[in-house]
Parts: sequence; C-alpha cells; structure tokens
Amino acid sequence: MIAMLGMYDRPETAAANDRLWTAIRGHLGYGPPHLTRDRDFWEIWQAPNLLFAQTCGMPYRTRLKSQVQLIGTPDYGLPDCPAGHYFSVFVAHVDVPQPALSELCKTGTFAYNEPLSQSGWAAPITHLAQIGLAPLKRLQTGAHYLSARAVAEKQADFAALDALTWELIRRYDGFAKTLQVVARTAPTPTLPYITGPTQNLAEIREALGRAIEGLSASDRATLGLQRLVQIPASAYLAVPTPPPPQ
Repeated sequence: MIAMLGMYDRPETAAANDRLWTAIRGHLGYGPPHLTRDRDFWEIWQAPNLLFAQTCGMPYRTRLKSQVQLIGTPDYGLPDCPAGHYFSVFVAHVDVPQPALSELCKTGTFAYNEPLSQSGWAAPITHLAQIGLAPLKRLQTGAHYLSARAVAEKQADFAALDALTWELIRRYDGFAKTLQVVARTAPTPTLPYITGPTQNLAEIREALGRAIEGLSASDRATLGLQRLVQIPASAYLAVPTPPPPQ
C-alpha cells in the first residue's frame, strides 16, 4: 500500500505530515508505516495499491476521476473562501511599481508550474481570460516554489501560486520579501484527498477525520489544516479547464 502527502510537503512541514499520517494509520489499524516521498506523483495517484494521497483538482477532473475515490477535502481556513476552497495569488517583483495584470501580460513572462495544475495554470489562465487577457510569454518551472523563485530572481515577471503555498513561502523563504501580490483568482475546491478504487472509503474517511480532529495546536498551525469537509465530485468537475499552453 502507498500513502503520500506531498502537495505541501517541505522540510519545515515534513514532521507534521508524518505525525498526521501516523495518526491516520493508527485509526485505520493498517497501512504503510511511512509516507512515500521518492516516487512520481502521477505514478502514486494511479497505483493499484494506493491507500491515501492528496491530489490537485485539475488532475482529478481531467484524468483521475474514474480511477480514484474522493475521501474528502481539507479546509485550510483561508480568508474570504468557503470551507474547503482556495484561490491563487498573482505575484510580481516588488521592484515593479503598481504592476497591472494587463501590462504584465502584454510585456512580461508568466511563470507556471505545469499545465495540469489548477492553481498554477487553470485558475490564473481562466481569471485572465475572463478579463480579456492572456500571457504572451510563458515559462514552465515544474513547481510553485520554482515559479516564485523565477519571479524573485527576475527570470519571469509574474506567476500564480496557490494561497497555502504562498503562505508557506512567506513563512519560510527569505526571497518572499522581494515579491508582491498583484491580484487573486476566484475560489475553487481545494486539493482533495483520494484513495484507490478498491479501498474501504468509509473507514479511511473516518480515520482521516479523527486524525485531523486530534492534531496538536502546533501541527495544525504548521499545516494550516482545520478540518475535513465533503465537496462532491460534481463541484470539482464543474471548474473550467482552459486549453494547455502551446
């Protein structure tokens, strides 16, 4: 069996993620003793022995919806969001006075992590399209952190990061002080927890809920994890999917 909590896993959060998984496993009474951190996300999400993982909304609606079961959605308590929702922030360098998305799209390079990212590609591209904009120049970085670094190091002019990743960067990375928020997207359902198609969904959901409820105040603050909510698959599937970058 495989368990993975890689979406917000970084050195500063790893121990808290380990304790969360230990609690889930304890309530379940079975499962791998350790989280998997050395395999490709897509390989894990599609593994026949997947027990527990967190994925992104866009991979779920475009490729995984018929291969996995939705356990539930984490509520990170983000401001101005319904429970279990999140948004992306557009960031630019602080050296740019009063940056506007219209100018950034016209003359700048947009850094994005990957084409199947809800917060790094789908949400910002949909937001821009709704106001008649599109980035003319693009740079694929492979990770939200690398997109932020690209803007900080002036290899790109703006990027979109999901709100929790942005909070972690602000908390732990010194280069965050070189970035400013330009705009934010509309909220969409946040990254869901999933399990394989043959697993016992009800008992995994109960174990996860109990583990989140039992988090220490310190781990809750580190992970930003407030509670587990239920958002139907239809809400994820209703989110717009823009065309991939050309």
